[in-house]
Amino acid sequence: MNMRIAGRHIGMAAGILAAAGIAIWLLVPAPVAVETSAVTKGRFVATVDEDGKTRVRERYVVAAPLAGRLGRIRFKVGDQVQVNDAVATIWPSPAPLMDPRTRREVEERLGMAEANLERTKAVVERVRDQVNQANTDLTRARTLAQQGAATVQTLERAELAARLADRDLRAAEFQDHAAGHEISQMRALLARYGSDGDGQPESWSVASPVAGVVLGVTTPSETTVQPGTPLLDIGDARDLEIVADVLSTDAVEIRAGADVTIDHWGGEGKLRGRVRRVEPAAFTKVSTLGVEEQRVNVLVDLLSPPGQWARLGDGYQVDVQITVFAKDDATIVPSGALFRRGERWNVYVAKDGRAELRQLELLRRSGRLAAVASGLAPGEKVIVYPSDRVSPGMRVSQRTR
Repeated sequence: MNMRIAGRHIGMAAGILAAAGIAIWLLVPAPVAVETSAVTKGRFVATVDEDGKTRVRERYVVAAPLAGRLGRIRFKVGDQVQVNDAVATIWPSPAPLMDPRTRREVEERLGMAEANLERTKAVVERVRDQVNQANTDLTRARTLAQQGAATVQTLERAELAARLADRDLRAAEFQDHAAGHEISQMRALLARYGSDGDGQPESWSVASPVAGVVLGVTTPSETTVQPGTPLLDIGDARDLEIVADVLSTDAVEIRAGADVTIDHWGGEGKLRGRVRRVEPAAFTKVSTLGVEEQRVNVLVDLLSPPGQWARLGDGYQVDVQITVFAKDDATIVPSGALFRRGERWNVYVAKDGRAELRQLELLRRSGRLAAVASGLAPGEKVIVYPSDRVSPGMRVSQRTR
């Protein structure tokens, strides 16, 4: 009887313990599934990533040297040109139209000028005869004066008459020349406006200053141009550089000579480059979100063999990664594991199935990775993008993918 009572008590105690265990198991929170990543050690590189464009380093703009009528430019984009090749032709500007009345007036003036020319020629002939007569009289007067048959006054009058006759001859010849010049002007004016011109007017050939390829034709069609009007662009398409506009806050970290990686340029692999210059002046640019930004142009030289990027051209888009910080044997952690608590950076370390809060000293962030100076050791597992359910001491488990 007593043994039967003792067995009953043992069964009841076991049941109570089992119920208590189940209750405790139900009250204990389940582990939070998290994604972890290992802390590594290696070379850490921080870069400024931006879009860039290629452009011809030396670009020559051929402009009109004088005003006139530009002929249609026969060169197209991509055509090769050599030094001193005539790339454009400029003719004198067309004169205003002449109405029939004005033309008749000019023709009448031409007729008057021709008549005047005949008159001046007659005057020249007459004065020339007078000169001959004066010279003959002078010779005779000198002979008579030597023989004592003529007075000194007679000789002086003969000399004066000869000088006056020479002077009249020069004046008559000058008027004859002026009359001929007036006729030439009238005939040139009529030839310019009439169909009986003397052929094409003189033209001016614009020569290429360098050998290269035509990059753009600014004024392809025939038109009237002024001095300095751009006609076409010429440059060496093999002499490329890359220009990337970066935020001015990033530009202060970029130094001339920094290594550059060129990616997404359309070809295989990545290209190497080097920063040649960071321009000292910034400019305002409106982003796609409508925000005004201060940006700075960074010029990059291509270091990869030209044969590797031979198909790149002027104005092609590329992505550049400009190195601004590098450290060997750095402790590297995913940036997604970092979060701030107060003024310090923290991570959760997955250790023995629980989340351990760890403060650390951050050295540098760059994109998806960050370098830490202290607080973590290579090989440790950190929780990436921890949720609000993760807290210090919380049980965690690796999330299955």
